[in-house]
Amino acid sequence: MNPLKKRVLFIINPISGGNNKSGFLKKLNRHLDLNKFDAHCVFTEYKNHAYKVAKDHVASSDIIVAVGGDGTVNEVASALKDTDVLLGIIPSGSGNGLARTLNIPLDHKKAIERINTGRSLKIDCGELNGRSFFNMAGLGFDAHISALFDRGGKRGFFGYAKSIINEISSYKSKEYFLRINDREYCKKAFMLSIANSSQYGNNAHVAPEASVNDGLLDVCIIKPFSVWWFPVMIWHLFSKTANRSRYVEIIQGKDILIKREQMAPVHLDGEPLYEGLQINILVKPLCLSILV
Repeated sequence: MNPLKKRVLFIINPISGGNNKSGFLKKLNRHLDLNKFDAHCVFTEYKNHAYKVAKDHVASSDIIVAVGGDGTVNEVASALKDTDVLLGIIPSGSGNGLARTLNIPLDHKKAIERINTGRSLKIDCGELNGRSFFNMAGLGFDAHISALFDRGGKRGFFGYAKSIINEISSYKSKEYFLRINDREYCKKAFMLSIANSSQYGNNAHVAPEASVNDGLLDVCIIKPFSVWWFPVMIWHLFSKTANRSRYVEIIQGKDILIKREQMAPVHLDGEPLYEGLQINILVKPLCLSILV
């Protein structure tokens, strides 16, 4: 190994976004500057495998690149936070929320060429009951959809959209107690989105003014609304005007407590998990370096 080259590991999720990754290695050899980088690749085989591989290679890598969606990015980033190893992203998921926020090209050729530049940015991360998220966490309807999707929904944007359409008319809003920076609120909400970046993915912006490096999280309270109002809500998301909707309230905070009346899924960067009736969320400023 040439000691002057940077050591870069590509962790590839072969099923993310329903996209075939069989041609990725050819693109990598063609567009990565092999005069600068000593590159190796690993394909993931199971959930949380990306985290394990990244953790095992922190000491021997300068850059670790997640080739996948926000869930794969979350696994790799969780292993790299608070280290000097840079995170790279080759977007290949259903939504690619963090990559879109950071203006990382969705085209693999262009995304690989961005790695050649070596430019990086430090960003915040959130922690929910000790588990990290870098783009978005949530309770309520979006967490419900994430759990259904995880149990066998068709990968990709259209599979996700189909799940939303099938479930939205029957889902019931829930009551939540929130304490945000020592102020208390009781809210009935269709969902709660805890935003580090501005968007869920696919350029659907629930927190248009959120920043990944301001040391704050945006708590987006989506109030109950009629199903007939859903197209207007979608318009607000894609026009970056959700903060102007009468059904959306956004409160910024660093230290957030949420209590709820019953067990239900939450999601971290689109990946569901089950937590208890009390959710503690905080922000860790500038704890991750990402190639942009």
